[in-house]
Amino acid sequence: MESKRIAAEQAVELVKEGMKVGLGTGSTAYWAIQAIGRRVKEEGLNIQAVATSVQSEQLAKELGIPMMSFADVDVLDLTIDGADEVDSGLHLIKGGGGALLREKIVAAASKQLIIIVDESKVVNQLGKFPLPVEIVPFAFELTVKKLRNLGCEPKLRKNGEELFVTDNGNYIADCEFAAIADPAALHDELNGIPGVVDNGLFIHMANLVIVGSADGSIRSISKE
Repeated sequence: MESKRIAAEQAVELVKEGMKVGLGTGSTAYWAIQAIGRRVKEEGLNIQAVATSVQSEQLAKELGIPMMSFADVDVLDLTIDGADEVDSGLHLIKGGGGALLREKIVAAASKQLIIIVDESKVVNQLGKFPLPVEIVPFAFELTVKKLRNLGCEPKLRKNGEELFVTDNGNYIADCEFAAIADPAALHDELNGIPGVVDNGLFIHMANLVIVGSADGSIRSISKE
């Protein structure tokens, strides 16, 4: 938890006066939103933000972060978010918090995507973390079969006894691939299946990854 917090606080130093900022979702993004809220309160930092989930939006409002409508967004200056896995090429697996679609929409609208993780999330090859795939409820059984044909074991995410439902009203299939040799090709294969809304592979989207370690040190991985 401490490693996530220190990485988040370093990332938030990149937020400057007048910026339009995307707020991520999940346990790591929580610390970034807290740090931004503190800067707004203590420094009078003047920014406008959009959030990638209802949960993050509620937290931001509670902390006094000025929110803007997506109708007023052309380009965001930067987005700060977490990831479930990141490799040396800055490819990501995201969606453990269930907000992958909104996270990808916001990331695609950003000049910079800053990812904050603890050291356990940095891997040589993506795939140990089950890949979240957002699917529409209609005929979801067929979509799951198509996913299985790609060589994974998909499991519909649950919230207690009920199926987990995203903020968009969809389901998530967590797909266990074990290893993903070609993330870009798999991304396109998944999104070519009717019924798949999007998947948690973020290819060539991250500009900077800030890694917090348990000993309190921080390192950065950037695009070469």
